[in-house]
Amino acid sequence: MSHEKLERMANQIAGFYKTQPEGGRIDAVTKHLKDFWEPRMKQELFEMIDAGEPGLEPLVLAAAARLRAA
Repeated sequence: MSHEKLERMANQIAGFYKTQPEGGRIDAVTKHLKDFWEPRMKQELFEMIDAGEPGLEPLVLAAAARLRAA
């Protein structure tokens, strides 16, 4: 999957959960990525983050960090 498409998908998820109560946003995005993204998609997201690619929402970055630590 292209990085642009993956970035767009991740940011759309974050955009949806921005409408939720602030205290649960990161958990909700983390759960969504864990439950619905294939392992290769998550791995590519981590690689994008590690490479410092710009464009990912802060909520995506926080959720990815929690997902990676789990």
